[in-house]
Amino acid sequence: MHPSVHAEAQGDKPALIMAGSGETVTYSQLDRRSNRAAHLFRSRGLEIGDTIAICMENQLHYFDMVWGAQRAGLVYVAISNRLTAPEIAYILKDSGAKLLVTSTSMAHLLDELQQQAPDVEQLVFGRDGDDDADAIFRTMPDTPIADERGGVDMLYSSGTTGKPKGIRLPLPEDPDIAATNALLMLCVGAFGLNGDAVYLSPAPLYHAAPLRWCMAIHKLGGTVIVMEKFDPEHALQLIEKYKVTDSQWVPTHFVRMLKLPEEVRAKYDVSSLKCAVHAAAPCPIPIKEAMIDWWGPVIYEYYAGTEGNGFTFLKSEEWLAHKGSVGKSLLGTIRICDEEGDEVPVGEEGQIFFEGGGAFTYHNDPEKTKSAANKHGWTSLGDVGKVDEEGYLYLTDRKSFMIISGGVNIYPQEIENLLVTHEKVADAAVIGAPDPDFGEKVVAVVQPLNPAHAGEALADELHAFMEQSLSRVKMPKQIDFREELPRHATGKLYKRLLRDEYWGKSDSKIVA
Repeated sequence: MHPSVHAEAQGDKPALIMAGSGETVTYSQLDRRSNRAAHLFRSRGLEIGDTIAICMENQLHYFDMVWGAQRAGLVYVAISNRLTAPEIAYILKDSGAKLLVTSTSMAHLLDELQQQAPDVEQLVFGRDGDDDADAIFRTMPDTPIADERGGVDMLYSSGTTGKPKGIRLPLPEDPDIAATNALLMLCVGAFGLNGDAVYLSPAPLYHAAPLRWCMAIHKLGGTVIVMEKFDPEHALQLIEKYKVTDSQWVPTHFVRMLKLPEEVRAKYDVSSLKCAVHAAAPCPIPIKEAMIDWWGPVIYEYYAGTEGNGFTFLKSEEWLAHKGSVGKSLLGTIRICDEEGDEVPVGEEGQIFFEGGGAFTYHNDPEKTKSAANKHGWTSLGDVGKVDEEGYLYLTDRKSFMIISGGVNIYPQEIENLLVTHEKVADAAVIGAPDPDFGEKVVAVVQPLNPAHAGEALADELHAFMEQSLSRVKMPKQIDFREELPRHATGKLYKRLLRDEYWGKSDSKIVA
């Protein structure tokens, strides 16, 4: 299916609603707007297989551009609008983008970007004058281009452990713009989504899951509600107002909603929800328990990466019987391996690989592509975990985040999951910092719910709280406080930035 099909069958149905402004685009409008975008790309000399980049805030034109690129046979790269000019320029050059679609919200960076990526043409929405992209866009025909062909995204890793890398996928073998794909089949088969879906997307569209899932809903003929920026109470208001049936979250969204006052949470009717999906980061067990108690058994979870090499899934009922699991595999066979790439016995921890999942390459980085596979050809995202006798996968942490203190391997995730359940903690990161005796020591960096609480008294309270659950070797030797942690808007933590700070690497910066 494709939005153009729904434009004919149900043209007046809302395809998109912007949560803050209430601006609405129907399916017939989306069809015409994406046709204009496709003509605009052709008018700029872009041919099938060429690459464009999109870097702007959540707004109506975002879907004009991605659907226009999709039906023009282009490779479209979504870039975070929170990056600096050098970081954006790096992705523009690395991806081979010929055109950058952006908006005046990025005006403070555009001159610098032009200097750093002079070969990349800029198309800017919201400018005054003849070079306003919106004015040019409106002059384009709203009928299909003559050489329609299905395009594909190329999305970049979040860069939480290093420079981001583009996951390059070939153009679809089937050139039909309405051809199905694996995600669409998963949305229907595993998650039960259909054309009646009212889907709430609270995250930035430049990230893989929000962009791909919103486009999947458009393929099905549902309505997508996009939040310009996440706010916990506003999300609840939207669920009630639009009778949202389906949504996708990250655990930090859950934490923020759960820490709203009880009387605020109780004000809103969330009974319309049929499927609330979460992914992108591990969810602490108490947080997920609380969400299921609140919303009912509508919480679904999956584990996957932009690379598309594997996919696990489970529903609330399964999770309650296998707490902490991220599910059984629906794509690829799970293989837990040791340092030599050989499988370990059931129940033992090791690096998570998938056999037989989707193939992928990291753009312009054959070494990284090679390192993602072991001697058997199985591929990994770099996470560590285990499987139980029933085949359910449990994540331990990322291999690169492991702390080695006095020869003991310590995974930060367990400690972080415990800290965020404390009533005075909004967010937490645990890292390894230099220690003259043990090589590394465990350090907890905490964002208090109330910044005024930061200090020795709260540190003592958190220490006593953790002592009830953690062995001595896992206990943080140091607790520091920050007003805000460097967390990606998609929920992933830039732990590398904190770690580099403690190890004295002053040149570290966010690059995703």
